[in-house]
Amino acid sequence: MTTVLAIDQGTSGTKALVVDDSDRVLGVAELPVRPRYLPGGGVEQDPRELLDSVLETGRRAVREAGAPIDCVTLANQGETVLAWDPASGEPLTPAIVWQDRRSAQICTEREEWAELVGRRTGLVLDPYFSAPKMRWIRDRLTGDGVVTTSDSWLLHRLTGEFVTDAATASRSLITDLDTGEWSPDLLEVFGLADEALPRIAACDEIVGQTTAFGAPAAVGGLVVDQQAALLAQRCLTPGSAKCTFGTGAFLLANMGTVPVRSGSGLASSVAWRLRGETSYCLDGQVPTAASAVRWLQDLGLVDGAPELDRVAAPDAGGVLCVPALAGLSAPWWAPEATAAFTGMTLSTTSGHLVKAVLDGIAAQVAELADCTARDTGTTPSTLRVDGGLTRSRVLMQAVADLLQARVEVYPSEHATALGAVAFARSAMDPALPTADAIVDWTPSTGYAPRIGADEAAAFRARWTAAVENSAIGKEKQ
Repeated sequence: MTTVLAIDQGTSGTKALVVDDSDRVLGVAELPVRPRYLPGGGVEQDPRELLDSVLETGRRAVREAGAPIDCVTLANQGETVLAWDPASGEPLTPAIVWQDRRSAQICTEREEWAELVGRRTGLVLDPYFSAPKMRWIRDRLTGDGVVTTSDSWLLHRLTGEFVTDAATASRSLITDLDTGEWSPDLLEVFGLADEALPRIAACDEIVGQTTAFGAPAAVGGLVVDQQAALLAQRCLTPGSAKCTFGTGAFLLANMGTVPVRSGSGLASSVAWRLRGETSYCLDGQVPTAASAVRWLQDLGLVDGAPELDRVAAPDAGGVLCVPALAGLSAPWWAPEATAAFTGMTLSTTSGHLVKAVLDGIAAQVAELADCTARDTGTTPSTLRVDGGLTRSRVLMQAVADLLQARVEVYPSEHATALGAVAFARSAMDPALPTADAIVDWTPSTGYAPRIGADEAAAFRARWTAAVENSAIGKEKQ
């Protein structure tokens, strides 16, 4: 019997679940972590708060479970980076969050290498990814210690090892997508050739041991958060797709074992490295989803995410919102884009504004789905979704309407952690088939389109025009 402690260390919070091999959740703990949003596009976190949240949620979940754990697994934020001292383990800088846009100039200065970067990595030269932020830390904060993604630091504090996983490494702009290894040429592009970098482990590998949560337990089954959710939702066949609605919204589509590059502005990444084989995915990002809702809350328009459906008007009253509060990612890749409302009048209410923000999030997801369809040659009839914002019926209905596809909601708000459980089980039992490692599930709710294709297309045309006229138009000026 294998009992797993799965820790999902995210942007807005850290969750820990203890799950046995019968798929029973024996213990759950969750703590918020709040990023600091700074002028100039900065988004930072206190690394000590991240570590404390990992330790505290893990220990609470284990206490609640009342059972010894055999394996600890960690799902991480992906592109959040920091510098730290490998001797003491102490952080030397804040954690620079994936949403941070302050390294945009570093990307601009390397525009001549954009084609090389895209061809080698499958990604776009953009501050969303790890390497520009690593370079920014070296230029602006410190040249000491090592500079890595947050998972390597957390794993070092748990195990003493210096390691990352194949999926996380593929999000860096310095990893060759075809080989899955650090690229000397790309390290030179970002001036990182002299950096000590962690070993890249498979997602079904035991990388060390920890006593942080009680008796010694193996540590393994490592993965970036969005790929964990992709596996949790059983997106195992090429073309199957999911969207996670968390701090941002992230649409991923399984692309099989061929490292394809997107022709429509999506990123290509390692989905996972399991059983000696690498699978790949296409993904697109909406930088602000729950963080846009938090912004609404900070303005006093809603009391929190649970209030969205009560406050949102039945329609937006002609108001359009481009919620580019942290720039725009795929397919525009406009890091300096800013948010905009249009169509407001004296009759506009807070309910109209809230509905417009939700429609704007849904419209971005629809754009990503279109890109996926162009790259795969097929339009999925169903999108699987997870994350806290799936509790908003207004948002989920808007997604179904604008995609003109059925939306199926994952029954647990812990998809990422449950996906990490599958990776841990795979690490602990090399003979276990991947499909059998996944916690079983059926959709809790489904949404079908309530508007016709013509109405959806008309709204999306007006919304994309608003993007061009405001958010991106300002950046080009």
